Amino acid sequence: MKKTTSVFWITFAIIILFAILGVMIPERFENTSGIIMDYISVHFGWYYLAIVASFLIFCIYLIFSRYGKMVLGRRNDKPEFSYPSWFAMLFSAGMGIGLVFFGVAEPISQYMKTPPTAEPGTREALEDAIRVSFFHYGVHAWAVYATLGLILSYFTFRLKKPGLISVTLEPILGDRVNGAWGKAIDVIAVFATIVGVATTLGFGAAQINGGLAFLFDVQHTFWIQLIIIIIVTVLFMLSAYTGLDKGIKILSNANMGLATILLLVTFTLGPTMFILDTFIETIGTYIQTLPTESLRIAPNSSQEQAWIMDWTVFFWAWWIAWAPFVGIFIARISKGRTIREFLSGVLLVPAIISFIWFTTFGISAIDAQDRGTDIASLPDEQALFGMFDTFPFGMVLSFIGLMLIGTFFITSADSATFVLGMQTTGGSLSPDTSVKFVWGIAQSGIAAVLLYTGGLQALQNALISAAFPFSIIMLLMVVSFYKAIKKDYAKH
Repeated sequence: MKKTTSVFWITFAIIILFAILGVMIPERFENTSGIIMDYISVHFGWYYLAIVASFLIFCIYLIFSRYGKMVLGRRNDKPEFSYPSWFAMLFSAGMGIGLVFFGVAEPISQYMKTPPTAEPGTREALEDAIRVSFFHYGVHAWAVYATLGLILSYFTFRLKKPGLISVTLEPILGDRVNGAWGKAIDVIAVFATIVGVATTLGFGAAQINGGLAFLFDVQHTFWIQLIIIIIVTVLFMLSAYTGLDKGIKILSNANMGLATILLLVTFTLGPTMFILDTFIETIGTYIQTLPTESLRIAPNSSQEQAWIMDWTVFFWAWWIAWAPFVGIFIARISKGRTIREFLSGVLLVPAIISFIWFTTFGISAIDAQDRGTDIASLPDEQALFGMFDTFPFGMVLSFIGLMLIGTFFITSADSATFVLGMQTTGGSLSPDTSVKFVWGIAQSGIAAVLLYTGGLQALQNALISAAFPFSIIMLLMVVSFYKAIKKDYAKH
């Protein structure tokens, strides 16, 4: 394998150890990860809320600041991809399987199972269900991605530095980024990326298995999920072999096509006027409650606080764990755009698409629930297919849904192998295919191990634990970036 650095071998050794422990002592592995997750959630839930809110404030400030006109690259650099392809790639990488998995599962859960404050099944619970779905998949999520993506793109394309996380800390750490400190930072980033992507792949395999179980009575077991992971791993490695301009670009556009078909059909067959009315109203309540919801920790209510830990803190940790992967990937495809253009596009366009998605699928599922189809009793991974079953041609829609999950699975894993290759070959913008293959197998292997040790709960435990150390690095990156851009602006 060409140009691999010590970061590759150190992280690979950690991943192998992680996998061996998961296979050899699964119960102890699950219990230990649960203890770590519980401790972080209880003692640092406030920290996750504060740091993600800070990233959003940081992005909004830059959009309206004097730095907004600065180009991510040389002054005459032009964007490599058109707006449609750019939005398709960043959206496929940034949300992917999570949007399909939670598009029905979260609204129906917040409506019938675990509403944040209201009584289950009430109008108040319905309003809260859509609003908190907006909150979890809105501008906060994309602020995390945008922060890291902007910083890395700035250092890579404007300051001509290697595409490494550690390099972005040079303004505050100096030459230490070239030594042990820099390697430690990159190892943490690579490990967080692998766990974040593995979690998503685990959700994807569980949902494909859930769909097959719902439609064809296939057993819902770890071994079926393992077969799914192996098949999709082969497919995304074939995509990785074709490169960024072919495999990822083509599949990302295919994702948008399949997602658009499902969205339009669901919008048409579902309660269309109710969807439109709810969308408009929820946009208003989302904007109105955004400041208070961003920092709501509910110290005087153990029940509300538990809900925040289970939902909001989980999602914030997921976005942070995904930040190295998504941020690096969107940095790679954003050369030539201005800071204002980059942040506005990354913050707003995918968030609005997510709002439309959650309103359409969430309201359609809630409407089916109210009309007598008990979708809430289904496992989360089967909720989407339970909703499709209430529509004409439900089997066809479910099949398209399975295809969408599969293509999102492939693009997420494919994009991640590209990013992991960059981070472990000294920041190369064209990492060797063999390196990408190794990381493709590694992240699929970790997804399988996490499913084996504890299913979806183990995925959640690992995610929150892995995100914590990298969140500290992201804070330092913001400080370092601001120091560098002030100096850069003064020169021009």
